[in-house]
Amino acid sequence: MRRVAKGASVRANTGRRSREWVSCGLLALAVVGCRERHTPPGLLTDAGPRHVVAEPEASTAVGNESHALAAVDATLGSKDDNMPFVPNGMRAASTAFRTWIYTDTGHNRTRFGYLRVGAVVDVRGPPLKNDGCEEGWLRINPRGFICLGKGATLELETPIVHEASIRPKRGEGLPYLYALASADPPHFYFQLPSRAQVKSIEGREPLSRFEQWRQLHVAAVPAVHALLGTPGEPPNFLQSGGRITKPYGVEHRLESRVHSGRAAADSGFAVSRTMAHDGRWYGMTTEHDLVALDRLRIVVPSVLRGIEIPDGAGLPVGFVTKAQLAKFSPNDHQALVPSGALAKRQAVLLTGNKIPSGLVEAREGFWLAAEGLHIVQARKEFPSFATGDRKWIDLSILGQTLVAYQGRRPVYATLISSGRGGMGDPETQSATPRGTFMIYAKHVSSTMDGADDVADSYSLLDVPFVQYFHKGFALHGTYWHDEFGRVRSHGCVNLAPYDAAWLFEWTDPNVSPDWHGVINKERGTVVYIHG
Repeated sequence: MRRVAKGASVRANTGRRSREWVSCGLLALAVVGCRERHTPPGLLTDAGPRHVVAEPEASTAVGNESHALAAVDATLGSKDDNMPFVPNGMRAASTAFRTWIYTDTGHNRTRFGYLRVGAVVDVRGPPLKNDGCEEGWLRINPRGFICLGKGATLELETPIVHEASIRPKRGEGLPYLYALASADPPHFYFQLPSRAQVKSIEGREPLSRFEQWRQLHVAAVPAVHALLGTPGEPPNFLQSGGRITKPYGVEHRLESRVHSGRAAADSGFAVSRTMAHDGRWYGMTTEHDLVALDRLRIVVPSVLRGIEIPDGAGLPVGFVTKAQLAKFSPNDHQALVPSGALAKRQAVLLTGNKIPSGLVEAREGFWLAAEGLHIVQARKEFPSFATGDRKWIDLSILGQTLVAYQGRRPVYATLISSGRGGMGDPETQSATPRGTFMIYAKHVSSTMDGADDVADSYSLLDVPFVQYFHKGFALHGTYWHDEFGRVRSHGCVNLAPYDAAWLFEWTDPNVSPDWHGVINKERGTVVYIHG
């Protein structure tokens, strides 16, 4: 992501909306205070929408292990306020891009996390009204309170709830369908345009279906077809000239009758719905814009998947770096002979045994050339916090590897892309900070700004499975490159989509199934970053 000078803000390059632009290095916008009394609890201020990631008042990042343990073991919040309740059938829905969940209803309330538009959750009434929430606070499962009003409603049949009813997928791969714009980016429509309108606005006729396929992704049509399928009819709310509803907190500036301008070149999009209309395919983004799919390239995510390590197996593990890596197995005379091959990115558990010819042994009994593997080696020593079943993440910058541990037992291993500054100073270079930190905020997806160079010049909507561990540095899924195992980012830790999804569910603090994010209110998993 883009590096900025301290105190500087990152410029939204579309000019059409206000977003939560955040950078991997520094937060891009001013921090929202955790005790902000006058912020409307529905979401945002009347001065205009701002999507911001709130950094805690006191940094949860620590510089040594003893302080890390103290932060991890601290119990935050009142247990009485945080106990789940038995649902009684009363439910509420989020109608804002972010509906904040608060610890309590008083003036000193702080934020637990938030819902995204369309989320429907169990609540308990009656509404508690005060000067901070005129329509009333409702208790939400498993903890916290939301405010009825601009950000939440008991009317589950309201149009915005239907329009945002498709929820992000969790646990495996990308939460949405993703696409990248080219130098000829799409327009943002809020109504499905006719062919005549397309010609008038875009200066050309809509493409034929064949041309649309060519535009979508020439090199990987089968993979795109598996992701996209065949778009069906538009949903009811867009039939007969219906207009899309914008969630509260997302700017919608009307520039014409059916669209609100164009995206920036090289933008990245998260698409929640696809549809066919008047011979053209469209997608509905998570910010409730309609974009023509022939102006986008559908993302085919990396096939890299880390490996879950069975109890008793341990490290090392290897990841294939060649297109194919030959396997060798002993025959009846104990001579090693070819016995198939592994594909690139495939993970394999190793025994640690090797022979002078350069072969290493897999736990399944075959042998592989070590030069064709990126190997995650076993640790010889452990930090003092690696005790019991304590969860922690071991991240090597020199190795470009990540291992999730419970105590001293490795449970998951994969490859990463950290800051291209390597072992440099993250204050002055595009480097990932080293030290012992703690995850303090998690987001199912969050919008980030792109980097200054062409390789990362995307305005990235809904970066998947973001986990902040120090200032604006985060672990997150990556859909715009597939170079894991080598430095690549501007300071954040880039993960393949499947790995990001797995880690998101494994780490603390937990994000409840209907929530979109949590902020600094539970014990967080330790992140230990070294050379």
